[in-house]
Amino acid sequence: MTTIANIAVAVVALLHFGFLVLEMFLWTQPVGLRTFGTTPDFASASKALAANQGLYNGFVATGLGWGLVLGDAGASVKIFFLGCVVVAGVFGGLTASRKILWMQALPGAIALALVLLA
Repeated sequence: MTTIANIAVAVVALLHFGFLVLEMFLWTQPVGLRTFGTTPDFASASKALAANQGLYNGFVATGLGWGLVLGDAGASVKIFFLGCVVVAGVFGGLTASRKILWMQALPGAIALALVLLA
């Protein structure tokens, strides 16, 4: 069960690293515009905010990686960062886009449940 939980944590970390790339480096590019459904004007005006958000996603990915590297001693670290993922995903789903519930909150909640059960 621990292996499955760690795989789920790694998937969530990789998702958040991907969010970092999209928000920090691809926000104004065609793939970023399509992914987030924004216009070039909006993307240009909000580029700094998106980069800041991407940086936070990088911190989440790093924290989850840290928890994985710690092995059994990293359970509390994984729980903390997965809790952050779930809370941020629910908030984003309620305030920005329902898609965030499926892309962020659900994978985080599944990983969190698996870590708690391991």
